[in-house]
Amino acid sequence: MSLWFVSSAVLPDMIREVDISGMRQAALSSSVQAGFVVGALIVAFFGLADRYDPRRVFALSAVLAGLVNFTLVLSSPGSGLAIIARFLTGALLAGVYPVGMKIMVGWGQKDRGFLVGALIAALTLGSAFPHLLSLAGGANWRLIIVVVSVAAAAGGLLCLLVGLGPHHSIAPRFNPRTIASAWTNRRVRLAYAGYLGHMWELYAMWAWVGLATATSYAVTMPMDEAVRLSTITAFAAIAAGAVASILAGLVADRIGKAEVAIIAMIISGLSALAAALSFGGPAWLTLIVVVIWGISIIPDSAQFSALVADFAPPDQAGSLMTFQTALGFALTIVTVQTTPLIASAFGWPAVLAGLALGPLFGVVAMMRLRVLCRS
Repeated sequence: MSLWFVSSAVLPDMIREVDISGMRQAALSSSVQAGFVVGALIVAFFGLADRYDPRRVFALSAVLAGLVNFTLVLSSPGSGLAIIARFLTGALLAGVYPVGMKIMVGWGQKDRGFLVGALIAALTLGSAFPHLLSLAGGANWRLIIVVVSVAAAAGGLLCLLVGLGPHHSIAPRFNPRTIASAWTNRRVRLAYAGYLGHMWELYAMWAWVGLATATSYAVTMPMDEAVRLSTITAFAAIAAGAVASILAGLVADRIGKAEVAIIAMIISGLSALAAALSFGGPAWLTLIVVVIWGISIIPDSAQFSALVADFAPPDQAGSLMTFQTALGFALTIVTVQTTPLIASAFGWPAVLAGLALGPLFGVVAMMRLRVLCRS
């Protein structure tokens, strides 16, 4: 998953080399989301995660994604070819993330919160990894692209060594009614609604936290220092969510997945508002607020997927979880692409505060799910 934000992590160094318009800067990130949506719809509608060995789907997708990402070193930064490569990378990652969840839920039922939480922790660390490489690699952004591409392919090959759990189920053929149950099954529908509220906030924050904090820090310090501190902030904020995802999964298996999702979204929503209020203020305060936001913004993700797995028939879980991610990432195309544009028009504090609307929507959905499950 380190492929996801590699363009965001090296974007400042790309801009030093080539003048990239604001629209193309955003497209380098949002095209990954768009590609993922297309790929996830293909995986979901053809039931690839439920009909075939998910380890092979995962491995093939990751290796091909690494190869496509490698072409970034051969194309001009921000060019049409680079944007197409990012789109294809996103499409191939649809064979990694949701398919990985299919593998994980096959290993347990009572501890699914922890199992999917562990996978989300890996996703989170992978997403943060390019920012760490950016700190270590300096301005050599092409080397970072190569390292991330190799890491992605290696991760895919490692999946071939994974076993399939006792709860793994295979669908004999694709049934279009599987996707329809996302609406007819009310519990699944509410889990989807909570996930959409979560995704409204998550990827806009992850994709633009570096630029937002750099702009905030630049109010009180030189730009070079602000950019370096913002890179550290982005890595810390994203990576910190990995540990939180595992711990939240353990807690969710004890007190309930919806309950943990509600707690996480309340904290992340308040953190978004706090980030807006602290913008342009003391750098240490903004850093603390953003790291807390990063810790709280991701643990609920695993619980939405685990809830779908709980409420879906075993041979449909892979398709329904994949379709869930397709809808969520379709929403992020809008949020990732429009975030810098809205920031230019109204300022970053307004954008940060607006991201809190997603967790609010998600909390309402989860509270309704709790009532339904108790009735």
